[in-house]
Amino acid sequence: MLAAWWGVSGVLLLLTYAIVRLAPVALDALRGPLGWHHWALLVINVAFMAYSEGYRGFQRSFSPRVATRAAHLGSRPTLLRTILAPLYCAGYFAAPRRVRIMVYSITAAVLLLVQVLHYLAQPWRGILDTGVVVGLAWGVVATFVIALRELGAAGLGPRRSPG
Repeated sequence: MLAAWWGVSGVLLLLTYAIVRLAPVALDALRGPLGWHHWALLVINVAFMAYSEGYRGFQRSFSPRVATRAAHLGSRPTLLRTILAPLYCAGYFAAPRRVRIMVYSITAAVLLLVQVLHYLAQPWRGILDTGVVVGLAWGVVATFVIALRELGAAGLGPRRSPG
């Protein structure tokens, strides 16, 4: 089970690191003078990101996959999968082709978006980052809770296919 928890913890650390890096930019925007249109975009963006990134992206897709792959790893560890457990749990390797394509595509899109948004001025960048922070925080909580549930029953093996 150590390999399983290393996988989940590594994913959670990566998500938490992103929150820590983005939160100051988001807070900086909220400290500045914001007009009604800024507040309107902030509320819309936070709601959109909570639903699309937090609920649909993490809670309904990514988090269950991480937990299931962690449980699978815990019951059938190999040296490579144990060492690279966070990458294994996220689906970067030893996953169905469809999952790998999705994981690499999302990673590339996020990296591109980070580069583009870096040039956006405040408060616009902070407003967008606030939504991302909310979505990532939802993802951290969802991943942790789902992993606890899945790994708590790990003595039975994974309840779903580790795809």
